[in-house]
Amino acid sequence: MVNQRQQTNKVVEKTEEPATELVPETLNETPAGLDEVLGRAEMAYTAYLEAQRKVAAAYKEQERQEDKVYKEIEQQANNACETTIEQALKVREKTEHEAEEAYKKAREKAEEVYQESLKQALRVRRETIDQAFETSRETSEKLWKIFQQGKA
Repeated sequence: MVNQRQQTNKVVEKTEEPATELVPETLNETPAGLDEVLGRAEMAYTAYLEAQRKVAAAYKEQERQEDKVYKEIEQQANNACETTIEQALKVREKTEHEAEEAYKKAREKAEEVYQESLKQALRVRRETIDQAFETSRETSEKLWKIFQQGKA
């Protein structure tokens, strides 16, 4: 029995030691656990702030990219507009030049027609006057002959 008692005491001693050791370890773990949780929370908050900064930077970069694209499109639109205006100006100048050339040709043609009409009118007038003069002369001769016959 002594043996059993010794063994029981030993078991109780062994059992008691770990029980007393467990309580302080658990108590010690709780504050360490809170520190760990607080540390994790701080790390998470820091990561959150860093993520917010990255998101803000990404938004700013996106805004810069959109502004760059807008300016490129605006420049392309300006270039296209300038090109179109230059082409329109060239077309207008060409059309004006062609119109001036056509006007000059039409004016020259009108002058030719006028000169031809003038020549023809002068020729017809001269022919008409010549014919009238010839008719008048012939009539005068006939009248003179008739007058001369009447005296005789």
